[in-house]
Amino acid sequence: MSPSLGIPLSVLDLAPVSEGSTPGDALRNSLDLASRVERLGFTRYWVAEHHNMPGIASSAPAVLLAHIASVTSTMRVGSGGVMLPNHSSLVVAEQFGTLEALHPGRVDLGIGRAPGTDQLTARALRRTGRPGRDVDDFPEQLVELFGYFDGRWPADHPYANITATPGLGNRPSIWMLGSSSYGAHAAGVLGLPYSFAHHFAAGNTLEAARTYRESFRPSAEIEASYLMLGVSVVCGETDEHARWLAGPGVLSFVRLRSGRPGRFPSPEEAAAYQYTPPEQALLQDRISSQIIGDPATVRAGLAELAERTGADELMIITMVHSHPDRVRSYELVAEAVGLRSLV
Repeated sequence: MSPSLGIPLSVLDLAPVSEGSTPGDALRNSLDLASRVERLGFTRYWVAEHHNMPGIASSAPAVLLAHIASVTSTMRVGSGGVMLPNHSSLVVAEQFGTLEALHPGRVDLGIGRAPGTDQLTARALRRTGRPGRDVDDFPEQLVELFGYFDGRWPADHPYANITATPGLGNRPSIWMLGSSSYGAHAAGVLGLPYSFAHHFAAGNTLEAARTYRESFRPSAEIEASYLMLGVSVVCGETDEHARWLAGPGVLSFVRLRSGRPGRFPSPEEAAAYQYTPPEQALLQDRISSQIIGDPATVRAGLAELAERTGADELMIITMVHSHPDRVRSYELVAEAVGLRSLV
């Protein structure tokens, strides 16, 4: 718990694959980072699901989480998230039931309805005979997912006699993810904790927070609303150093939005890149939602965001080229806000 902020801090990891490295390097870096941030006092460690992106290695959250859970012992681990339309609810229940059975009381299943990729890749993932399972099926998939975990089904449901082993009886903590009011309303109605993607949808943050709280109904999961915000943070020794480290993340985002995803560039490449006017607009929009600076600047930015939104928890995503720089950024944040170290 952070005395400066009064709320927990957590970590979101995309397993970035930097230029000059391999996906295997990225995954090993994730394991190293997880063990380090646990000792620093971060509350949970989530990994995201993305596909067909050369610069992101977190395409199989359940597999990666099994390894992360094995190198940690107290920190919660989870998905941020599993994109449910890409998968059978039965498979998700089996995978995360396995994780919960092996690491009881430590697993979070964050679920979303976006594809986490382009439409062609989504079709390849789903193999349904049409251009992907429609997001309109999302409520139906949720019913199935809850049924597999809890054994409670609507009357005459065709899957009621299917037992998800070890899903049944091993339900992880389920979170709803979102970047709009849809997920906020769904999380509220279902009585689930809600994780909002402030790091790429900052313009929707306040509306989503309001929608979630107004629609919230207590449930067996939680009795009161619980809002976590994902926020991009780069902390350096100085403000100038932090801006240097943050340059590759901005360039990577611009390339992704322009349909040119690649491996994570170096600070030198980012500094030398000549942005076009349309790319400059993307750059400014991206930077405006990030918290970049020295420890004092970052501490102030996190405190302001928490106060403005009433968030119950902040989940930090730090995308920089060098693994040591990423580790150091989290160390500086932990020190700045007074996280209680386990070492």
